[in-house]
Amino acid sequence: MAAGSDQAVSPAAGPGAVAPGRESARIELSGVTRRFTSPAGKVFTALRDVNFTVEPGRFCAVVGPTGCGKSTTLGMVAGLDRPSAGTVRVGGREVNGITDGVSFMFQQDALLPWKTVLANVAIGPMFRGVSKKRAQADARDWLRRVGLAGFEDHHPHQLSGGMRKRASMAAALINEPSILLMDEPFGALDVQTKAIMSNELLGLWEELKPSVMFITHDLEEAVALSDQVVVMTSGPGTIKGVYDIDLPRPRGAVQEIRFDPRFLELHQQIWESLKDEVERAYARTGAAQDAEGDAS
Repeated sequence: MAAGSDQAVSPAAGPGAVAPGRESARIELSGVTRRFTSPAGKVFTALRDVNFTVEPGRFCAVVGPTGCGKSTTLGMVAGLDRPSAGTVRVGGREVNGITDGVSFMFQQDALLPWKTVLANVAIGPMFRGVSKKRAQADARDWLRRVGLAGFEDHHPHQLSGGMRKRASMAAALINEPSILLMDEPFGALDVQTKAIMSNELLGLWEELKPSVMFITHDLEEAVALSDQVVVMTSGPGTIKGVYDIDLPRPRGAVQEIRFDPRFLELHQQIWESLKDEVERAYARTGAAQDAEGDAS
C-alpha cells in the first residue's frame, strides 16, 4: 500500500516475515542508514546511523522537522522498506520481509470508498481467513467501541473527518496488533477533534497494549500520549535524544494533563532540543528556495 494512505496494513506472513509474539514485540533499530538514488543518479541520505529501542507495550512518539526521515523509519519497521545499512529487529528477529502482527495508520484517509464502514473494518480479519460472519460481528463490536454504532452501513464519504479516523482506528485495532505504527494520524483534524481522538486512542491502547511508534509534529501531543519521546535531527535524520515521559498512567484527558507542572517541564526540556533542529531545517529550506530563485 502506498504511503499517504490511512488503512491498516496487516498482511499474512510470507517468506522472511517476522512473527513477533505480543510479549516480544520489541522494536530495535541499530546503526540504520537509508539512502535513496534520484532519477538523475544523485544519492540522497534520508537517515544516518539511527539507534533506538521501543520495548514491548510502550508508546513511543517520534518528533523532528519535516524531511528528517520519520516516515521512512516506520516503513522499515513495517517491512515496507529496507535499510541501506544497519539492522531493524522486531521481537529479536531481523526484519527481512513484511512484519506480521503490525497495523499501520497513515495521515490520509484510505477507507475503500465503495465499501461500507462495516465492510472496511472487517477487511483485516477476512484477509487473515476469519469467516465473513465472524469478521462482521467483530467489526460491529469495534465500531461500537470507537463510537460509530449506527453508522455501519454508511460509506466513508458520508462521515466527518473525525468519524473516518475512528473507522480507520477500528480497522487497525480489530486485528489486535502486536505493533501499531501511526504516521501523523490526527494531523489533519481540528484541535477539539484531535483531543477527543487522542483520548480514545489512549483508552484503547491501554486495553490492548501494543508497542506503538507514533509520528507527530505536535510536541504537546507527543508528551501527552507517550512513554518516551524520540527527537530526530534535521536531515539526514539521526537520533538527537530519547526522553522518558514519567507522567502517571492512566493519563486521563489529554486536555487536562497539559497543565500539569511535570508536563510543562518535560515539554520545555524536549522543545529546547527540538527547536534547534526545526530552525536548522527552516533555514535550509529558505536557502534552497533562494538558490532556485537565483538559478531562474
